[in-house]
Amino acid sequence: MKNKIGVLIVLVLIVVFGVIAFRWVKHRMEYAVTDAVFVESDSMANLSFYRAKGRIVKLLKEEGDRVEKGEVIAVLDDTDYRIKLEALSRKINALEEKKKALKEKMFRLKQQLKIKVETAHLTYRQAEASIQAVKEEIKQIDAQIQLVKKDEERFKELLTKELIPERKYQQVSTQLEVLLHKKEYAEKKLEELQIQLEKAKQGIKLAEAEKKVIQELEKEIKSVENSILALKKEAEDTQNLIKYTQLVSPYKGYIAKKFVSVGEVVPSGRPVYSVIPDNSLYILVLLEETKLKGVKVGNPVKIHIDAYPDEEYRGVVSEINPATAAKFALVPRDVTAGEFTKVAQRIPVKVKITEGNTSLLKVGLGGEVEIKKSR
Repeated sequence: MKNKIGVLIVLVLIVVFGVIAFRWVKHRMEYAVTDAVFVESDSMANLSFYRAKGRIVKLLKEEGDRVEKGEVIAVLDDTDYRIKLEALSRKINALEEKKKALKEKMFRLKQQLKIKVETAHLTYRQAEASIQAVKEEIKQIDAQIQLVKKDEERFKELLTKELIPERKYQQVSTQLEVLLHKKEYAEKKLEELQIQLEKAKQGIKLAEAEKKVIQELEKEIKSVENSILALKKEAEDTQNLIKYTQLVSPYKGYIAKKFVSVGEVVPSGRPVYSVIPDNSLYILVLLEETKLKGVKVGNPVKIHIDAYPDEEYRGVVSEINPATAAKFALVPRDVTAGEFTKVAQRIPVKVKITEGNTSLLKVGLGGEVEIKKSR
């Protein structure tokens, strides 16, 4: 009886192990299973301060901390930049005041010049017209003098012959003296008008010279405006540098590495944090060449991460590398001599994660995958 029970137990165990073996073999035929699995990221970004440099006063994140897009994660001391901005503002205000004063001066000069030019031209035209009138007057006086001189000579001869009274001769003589005095006065007036005309000419020349002063003022104002523009651009750039003293995360993800400490003086471009963005994580599978048959892009994948045995992850095959991992080794095998040990090569397979809490994953974690094979 005992022998029969023992035989029965053996048969049951054989059946159980047979079923388990069958299921295991069947599972291995339907799935490519491997533990050469690593969590990787498409884009691990090293973040640094853009253009700004200085002493770090705040580091707001530690390794492993979550970070939101647009969140400030580090701050530089911006005192020097703010002092520079204040100095630039003072220079700009001083130049604005100078520009205002120069414009007021130029406005006054233009007004004065306008009056001077108008007055000089009016005086010139009046003097020119008066000279012409006086010249005509002198011409008429000369004509009258010639006639009176003839009368005076004729009357003098008649007086000598006692043909006319002396009073008659004195009238002609007096008339001649009046005309000569009149001509002398007109000639003096002409000289004065000519002097006045020359002064008007000089006034016009001086006004033209003052135009050059205004032109120089315009050049100076333009130079001041250019200086103001350059300082404003520098001030705008300094304001940007103040903004750049705050390091902002361009991604939503988590901090993978912190490279510096508070108090360190860092140049622009030096990495401060390394951030791994969400949705950039994937599973890198180094699949043995003997298990590659039936594995195709789009095949579903079950993912088990060693660090989180209770978490379930699923994915799909998104890429199968056309070369083995050994081809990209730092020291690839030399098979030209025909002397090598045959080992199973591994093909990099990229798996996109479609289900599971990816916020728990860290680059470099290991695990196991089961890739559903295609028939």
